[in-house]
Amino acid sequence: MTAGLETGQTQTQTIAADEDVVRVRQLVRTVAVAVKLSLVDQTKLVTAASELARNTLVYGGGGSVSVAVVDNGRRRGIQIVFADDGPGITDLDLALTDGYTTGGGLGLGLSGARRLVDEFDIETAVGRGTRVTVTKWSR
Repeated sequence: MTAGLETGQTQTQTIAADEDVVRVRQLVRTVAVAVKLSLVDQTKLVTAASELARNTLVYGGGGSVSVAVVDNGRRRGIQIVFADDGPGITDLDLALTDGYTTGGGLGLGLSGARRLVDEFDIETAVGRGTRVTVTKWSR
């Protein structure tokens, strides 16, 4: 079961429909509780995961998410990887700017998600998709 993920174990899920975004939020919440993240950190991580799952679906045309329990020798955390084979991000610096949007939203998706997690990494190539890795550590 999800809550039983041990350090180094990963659970992967497809993101192909709106319902999958809901499932990503549920999965991340369950693992965050199991890792004993504070309620505030759970909320931050679930919010970031929701934004990134929605981006994977809407802008990447769907993809996958992998959720893993990680350990850095001092504390446990959750690492989440969102991957798609979509069009990629043409101007990454612009896409990470608060207020920038191509979808008519508030433009806080990528930049907001980056602020909500402890570690944020993005790899993208035009025509080859995007891979976003985020990590949240227990306190």
